[in-house]
Amino acid sequence: MHPLEAGEPRTIGTYRLLGRLGAGGMGRVYLGRSAGGRTVAVKIVHPHFASDEEFRARFRREVEAARRVGGEWTAPVLDADPEAAVPWVATGYVAGPSLDRALAAHGPLPEASVRAIGAGLARALVAVHGLGLVHRDVKPSNVMLTLDGPRLIDFGIARATDGTASLTSTGVSIGSPGYMSPEQILGKGITGAADVFSLGAVLAFAATGRPPFTGDNSATLLYKVVHEPPELGELPAGDLRDLIAACLAKTAADRPAPEAVAAALAGALGAPGWLPAALVEEASRAAARYTCSSSSRGNAQARAAARRARSG
Repeated sequence: MHPLEAGEPRTIGTYRLLGRLGAGGMGRVYLGRSAGGRTVAVKIVHPHFASDEEFRARFRREVEAARRVGGEWTAPVLDADPEAAVPWVATGYVAGPSLDRALAAHGPLPEASVRAIGAGLARALVAVHGLGLVHRDVKPSNVMLTLDGPRLIDFGIARATDGTASLTSTGVSIGSPGYMSPEQILGKGITGAADVFSLGAVLAFAATGRPPFTGDNSATLLYKVVHEPPELGELPAGDLRDLIAACLAKTAADRPAPEAVAAALAGALGAPGWLPAALVEEASRAAARYTCSSSSRGNAQARAAARRARSG
């Protein structure tokens, strides 16, 4: 978390901002706290989007869609104001490192952890797709590792699968190079299968420490995603590699459904020690520091979750 700088807001709605968590193509994300003491993540859009009525309408729809997703494997939407001078949305704060930061600090994850992450994300996609939505930006920085399992965050560019509004009209890139599906890159129709492709890329990254497609520039990278096979040489042969390869099929119809991925990885989250000890400690510190930090009950819950993550 970064301290607030001069010119940044100190409050959004009824939430007091504690620091800046990050920034992206659509806006900035802050750590905040409600009047009742609940820790939240508050996302505000960039001011230049606020005057775009098409963007506001899309943001309004996306907030309502995200409310319906729930919070079992995602960050639940708690509050929002699409009509504010600068629209914002508050979600439950997910205590733990993102997958990309976890690997930067600790290296590739063991197979048990990769399986557990895959199981949790597949279940998240089952819920998302069941509502007719597509996340569109499944990538390591949008996967959080918590004591109770992985969480998929940031539905900022999700929209109904039958939506017609185009984010490119406001200059926002849809998806992230290296994790986008071929059909996203080619501008073809997007279905839930695009998220499955991204899930496969995320799991390959988690297992090896590198994405399955690499390039010196965006053009080369995007060409490889569309035309070349994924680089899975560092993945040992076995059913996990086969599953990841199936998710990375070039043709959407050839990829497994999220339900099939979840079934193939069933039981992974219940396995003892699904999260490495170093990451358990990191997630535990985050939970104790930010989640219900004024409550001894909150700290007790964090300790109990840490024990479950260690022992299964």
